[in-house]
Amino acid sequence: MIQNVDQYLLEGCGRCSLYRTPECKVHNWQKELKLLRKIALDCGLTEELKWSVPCYTFQNHNLAIVSAFKNYCSISFFKGALLNNESGLLEKPGENTQSARLIKFTNAKQIIEHEEAIKAHIYEAIEVEKAGLEVEYKKTSEYNIPEELQSALDNDPEFKAAFEALTPGRQRGYLLHFSQPKQSKTRASRIEKCKDKIFDGKGFNDR
Repeated sequence: MIQNVDQYLLEGCGRCSLYRTPECKVHNWQKELKLLRKIALDCGLTEELKWSVPCYTFQNHNLAIVSAFKNYCSISFFKGALLNNESGLLEKPGENTQSARLIKFTNAKQIIEHEEAIKAHIYEAIEVEKAGLEVEYKKTSEYNIPEELQSALDNDPEFKAAFEALTPGRQRGYLLHFSQPKQSKTRASRIEKCKDKIFDGKGFNDR
């Protein structure tokens, strides 16, 4: 639907019913998004549109994306975990995020004040790519398996085979999803609801 970043800024990302309406989150952060775009381009990055959002690459490697959310806009670094965070600006998008790090902004003034720090992170991210560095991801075997899942695997050989046939990334996604609830019955309910997708070889976020 969206062909380029100019269209993204004009119409929105197109991923929800607010597309092409004044309520689209992209319209709430126009000045901020344009400032972040200029900074990325000033650093020599290539602008593309991926996942319906502005993505900035270096020698065909994804470096950062610029996004609009309800309460903030951000620039997110794909390999942010490898960056030096002396600025204190980088943070995890979620508790279990291993690689990405983002910087949140709630107004244009913040971006202007931190422009040099943002550029420093971009240049460091470029050096990370030049050096061919990769984030060392936690192995699936290092994640705790909830008692309820272990019981389901032990009691159903077909389910166990289906779960073990999933890619490591999909297994990790389910392990995180199943581990979140504090109550055992909620964890068990989540496992039951996901069984069909697991038998189909799909990940938690797959449709």
